[in-house]
Amino acid sequence: MYLLSLFSPLLSFIFSLLFGRIVGNYGVSIISITALFASLLSAMFVFYEVSLSGYLCLVDLYKYIDLGYLSINITFLFDVLTSVMMIVVITISLLVHMYSLEYMHGDPCFNRFMGYLSIFTFFMLLLVTSDNFMQMFIGWEGVGLSSYLLISFWYSRILANKAAIKAMLVNRVGDFGLLIAISIIFFVFSTLKYNVVFNLCFYYYDYVYFFLWRNFDLFFIIGFFLFLGAMGKSAQLGLHIWLPDAMEGPTPVSALIHAATMVTAGVFLVVRCSFIFEFNNNLLLFVCIIGGFTCFFSSILGAFQFDIKKIVAYSTCSQLGYMFFSSGLSNYSISFFHLFNHAFFKALLFLSMGSIIHALFDDKISGEWEV
Repeated sequence: MYLLSLFSPLLSFIFSLLFGRIVGNYGVSIISITALFASLLSAMFVFYEVSLSGYLCLVDLYKYIDLGYLSINITFLFDVLTSVMMIVVITISLLVHMYSLEYMHGDPCFNRFMGYLSIFTFFMLLLVTSDNFMQMFIGWEGVGLSSYLLISFWYSRILANKAAIKAMLVNRVGDFGLLIAISIIFFVFSTLKYNVVFNLCFYYYDYVYFFLWRNFDLFFIIGFFLFLGAMGKSAQLGLHIWLPDAMEGPTPVSALIHAATMVTAGVFLVVRCSFIFEFNNNLLLFVCIIGGFTCFFSSILGAFQFDIKKIVAYSTCSQLGYMFFSSGLSNYSISFFHLFNHAFFKALLFLSMGSIIHALFDDKISGEWEV
């Protein structure tokens, strides 16, 4: 039951790409919606058992890497944070799938589009259910790949291709920082499992790490590079330039990835690694400053936009800044509550933009053209 919520979107993706031309758009629609609905029912069961009943579930499948000190198992962790995030991801993904049935109706590549939505959902669920940093990084890169495929879905448009490449390159900066953080964590703690690393943090309180010919506080250097990865994925000030241009993709893509789920991965990472962030006040201050400036400047930039989707995109950057600002103040529960709330209302706002765009016959102001 626990793994059904995770692997149903993956099966939907495989079916859409392998048998989409055989069963047609109608068959792909039925399979995709059924798979996501089954995943949602399973996620609700997980939420009831984990969040409401107070149980913790750890599913260990098999050993992925066994090389010296590096031993990584494919393990799925279902705790309160994961169960709530699963509800957000799967519910919005199901609604976007249903919305896409009509929005993308008549598109010659409808099967491919539904498959891309499903594989994104799988990678996002892999990210939030991971038990270790390496498995999380696989899901992290997977949602980046899915984002590239969905932004450039209308590959005949030059702007869509440029926007997809820009999103990929900017996110590489953040991903490089996340990779450095994971490397330092393994070098110091000799493990990448969340529970082991977080429990060992108390024994490294005053540990000094030598990096780039200087001594740094261990938790500051790890948290800094973790936050750099979060900045890239969640479009914070300095690495925010990819998000407004990513609106070149279809509107359901904007609703699912660039408002509700993928961009919240950075906030999820900070909340998940709050044990590390709490050990250095300078790091919390840095997170607070970046979040505050992002919130302020993104709202100003959004006020001077003429593209209806870019206005909402800058609003998303601003709201993500609020979440990081709250995390910098150590109010992780408030930050996560706003993540949950923002995911639903901003996805609804983007889908409303899609209805307006079609009502105006894909007017130039929308930045989106009929294919």
